[in-house]
Amino acid sequence: MAPYTLAEFAIPAGQRLISLAQNESLRAPSPRVARAISNHVSQLAQYPDPEWKELRKALSQLHDIDQQSILCGVGSMEIIQCIAHAWLDASATVVTTQYAYAFINTVARYTDANIEHVEEDAFTVSIDNIIAAADENTTMVFLANPGNPTGTRIPRAEIRRLRNNIDPDTLLVIDEAYAEFSDQCDDYLFDLTGSTQTVILRTFSKAYGLAGLRVGWGAFEASIAEQVRKLLNPNNISLLSQVAATACVQDQAYMLETCRQTAYLRDALINNVKGVGLEPPASQTNFVLLPFESAEAASRVDAQLRQQGMVMRSMAGYRLPHCLRLTIVNQRDMDFVQENLLSAIAEEC
Repeated sequence: MAPYTLAEFAIPAGQRLISLAQNESLRAPSPRVARAISNHVSQLAQYPDPEWKELRKALSQLHDIDQQSILCGVGSMEIIQCIAHAWLDASATVVTTQYAYAFINTVARYTDANIEHVEEDAFTVSIDNIIAAADENTTMVFLANPGNPTGTRIPRAEIRRLRNNIDPDTLLVIDEAYAEFSDQCDDYLFDLTGSTQTVILRTFSKAYGLAGLRVGWGAFEASIAEQVRKLLNPNNISLLSQVAATACVQDQAYMLETCRQTAYLRDALINNVKGVGLEPPASQTNFVLLPFESAEAASRVDAQLRQQGMVMRSMAGYRLPHCLRLTIVNQRDMDFVQENLLSAIAEEC
């Protein structure tokens, strides 16, 4: 089985790396994080809290959900992996979307589960297509909203419609890794986890800027949480990661400003690349999917920017060889990226 593939950062010697490949935050986390870490360094001889009590309390207060419904993992990837081990085997079927987050394909393969990819509509999840594909034998439906690598988002009312139109025993997993960038659009879905076979996953790696500390979390119905908790490593999240994530939750104004800056730069990029002939899908994340006329054109643009230290992510692994994904970075670097990107695109168009 092939491993989950990470970005390749080979650039010419002497060039400063500008990473546009991993969807990291455009700025450092809240200043409260450094203070919180400093205040807890003296406790590093101790194991971390295996129940993540302070972090769960902060998340519970922020989202008005039961603390006991929350599980935390080393990034949301650990939680996805544990859900897969708890629910999937060779007799299981997973329904997901055409351009689903690649890690769901990885976990389906190593549990020997069958996986069905449902066609999207112009890079956007089609709930009608998922409903048509899922039946009483479907073990799990997995979708990301907003999507990765597309960046597109469907209204949460559509996800409620999905839940109401698939078998009540089918586990519905919604990966909301990028949700903070669009939470203002409509209501939360956490109430679904209290009464249905539904899981909502989130992470601190994107809008909160804690990719280097690896903290994810999810809201679960009690019986699902019980099974997944058995598979999570004890003491999985380090002490400093827990206090840093808690500090982030307690500084919502800082996170929202990160999202505002990201949206401003993202939307400007989309408008500018449209001006030179590309048609990227509307993004509600911290990245933009750039579709070119051909895989060869995408490869040439990628190579041209790499020569100057700018590394985008090829989407060939998502069956989108003609696309590149570009993470939004800080204003200074974004200006440099756009100047060179627009020039490279203009040569292709």
